[in-house]
Amino acid sequence: MTVSAAGYDLTPLTPEQVAEKAKDLTPEERQVLLDHGTEHPFCGTLLDNKKTGTYHCRLCDLPLFSSAAKFDSGTGWPSFFQPFDPDHIRYLEDRSLGRVRTEIRCPRCDSHLGHVFPDGPPPTGQRYCLNSIAMVFREVE
Repeated sequence: MTVSAAGYDLTPLTPEQVAEKAKDLTPEERQVLLDHGTEHPFCGTLLDNKKTGTYHCRLCDLPLFSSAAKFDSGTGWPSFFQPFDPDHIRYLEDRSLGRVRTEIRCPRCDSHLGHVFPDGPPPTGQRYCLNSIAMVFREVE
């Protein structure tokens, strides 16, 4: 078993486990999470969320980002300057639009989450640009 510094199991799910978890996804969720799509800007349900809590992977529930790292990037997608735990994000080179970008995926279930760009605020200078549909928000009271 692979465990993150935050104490979460990062062991990759088997294809059968992913299929079981994906069976109740909507077509839109499947298109983003499994087919690496992108939702339209300014339409995601978590864009304007200001509550305190944690954003988790919609498919496997791994914590991805804390509300304390969320900021308004003006891009139309929920944006964060750092992940919940560095090991909770997997990075891949993406050349799909004729330019090089860095795709981010869940390291446990391989769901597509969004992209990260080097134009974010201090202290990291990173902008993790997420699809709302790829996440579930868990509020902390």
